[in-house]
Amino acid sequence: MSEKTNTPNRKHKLIQYANGPSLEEINGTIEVPKNLNFWKTLFAYSGPGALVAVGYMDPGNWSTSITGGQNYQYMLMSVILISSLIAMLLQYMAAKLGIVSQMDLAQAIRARTSKSLGIVLWILTELAIMATDIAEVIGAAIALYLLFNIPLVIAVFITVLDVLVLLLLTKIGFRKIEAIVVCLILVILFVFVYQVALSNPDWGGVIKGLVPTADTFSTSRSVNGMTPLSGALGIIGATVMPHNLYLHSAISQTRKIDHNDEEDVARTVKFAAWDSNIQLSFAFVVNSLLLIMGVAVFKSGAVKDPSFFGLYEALSNTSMLSNGILISVAKSGALSALFAIALLASGQNSTITGTLTGQVIMEGFVHMRMPLWLRRLVTRLISVIPVLICVLLTSGKSAIDEHTALNNLMNNSQVFLAFALPFSMLPLLMMTDSAAEMGKRFKNSLWIKGLGWLSVIGLTFLNLLGLPDSILGFFGDNPSAGEQTFSKILAYLLIAAILALLVWTVFDLQRGNKRYVEQQLAAAAKEANK
Repeated sequence: MSEKTNTPNRKHKLIQYANGPSLEEINGTIEVPKNLNFWKTLFAYSGPGALVAVGYMDPGNWSTSITGGQNYQYMLMSVILISSLIAMLLQYMAAKLGIVSQMDLAQAIRARTSKSLGIVLWILTELAIMATDIAEVIGAAIALYLLFNIPLVIAVFITVLDVLVLLLLTKIGFRKIEAIVVCLILVILFVFVYQVALSNPDWGGVIKGLVPTADTFSTSRSVNGMTPLSGALGIIGATVMPHNLYLHSAISQTRKIDHNDEEDVARTVKFAAWDSNIQLSFAFVVNSLLLIMGVAVFKSGAVKDPSFFGLYEALSNTSMLSNGILISVAKSGALSALFAIALLASGQNSTITGTLTGQVIMEGFVHMRMPLWLRRLVTRLISVIPVLICVLLTSGKSAIDEHTALNNLMNNSQVFLAFALPFSMLPLLMMTDSAAEMGKRFKNSLWIKGLGWLSVIGLTFLNLLGLPDSILGFFGDNPSAGEQTFSKILAYLLIAAILALLVWTVFDLQRGNKRYVEQQLAAAAKEANK
């Protein structure tokens, strides 16, 4: 096999067999100096957390957080906090899995499950990545339209050209890619800090909103078609996404580690956790600022159109803003222009991380590798199709209809995330709980194990709970009685399928773990008999 792989004919094939280290081109390529002080060491390890944090502040988060603020003031702040804490826990486990086992999550799942289940999970995860990509296409295309007045159809095609950006980035080194991502995050953070600072929000109300109450997940009160529960589910669904777990388990391996030195492994795990938690804290701040914008920047109930078009318009409409300072700045067009710039930065950030994640799951699940530019081109072209269809179908209608259709497409595409999330969380937790996989030192402690299971069960339950409404959303704002019945039946069938697939996954993972333990014991016995 190795001789065939090294022949010139194999080398020049676009799609190749891959069963080596995760993201082999960058795996273990970044040297980390030893014996530095804490801050210099942290700086050397910082970067992967930023790429992960991008997924927690992508365009899919924006309308859910701002609309939640418009409808329920600061009450859903606690949901953003809980989502961020769960994200920190899951990302810590993902990074630890990659560092300790030297496998990313896709590789680890594939090694412990059957080939047929591996293919099913690969397809499911690909659909989730494409769903995320649809939100990025919509966000980037709208940003180009708002900033440069480029027609939407052309703007959608221009988003395909971000593959050229990716080609350039692959030539400059992974450390510089990390730096670019951090800069784009800072641009997004600056825009929202500036806008919220001008609005002079009620910080007492913000702090009070961080504490969840019985009303936070209530279904009894509806505002503009949103209940607190549906608003909470929207924020959670847009925050915790499966592809980030695959990505983090891969890029946590970019630092050079001596795996024969347990202390070096422990130090890498420690600083990977610091990096992740700091960057996800920035993501929490950005998402909080988005919700605060909904409360403080706009007048209560002023934003009737939560799409990016509506938010852009609201930031330039002085009658919708909450105070004189905002109104004076809005007259210059600065507020709306900054919003569009942040939207474009968010889309470009997601381009980098989405492509790397796609490569991770393709190599890990089905052992196929293709150049990053080709991977990006294929997934982007597939994601562009539903967006183009949506734009073309609404081109003869009013602007509001077009905006609503695009916003609904973005929100509805996120339903695939509810399918895929349990199939990344559950294997991650099971493998990091296992002493056979992680060793006694690095397996999850009792409190992390407890919080992990609580998070996995809670998120899975909430995602399945929100599935009927998510499917109903495909039928528009006024579904008929027949459509409501159909969406419920379909949702229950999908829930049954998801639960059955979860049982299959757990069974396969347990069997794979048992097989792995037996192999370890056999190897130890063979070594002892030498």
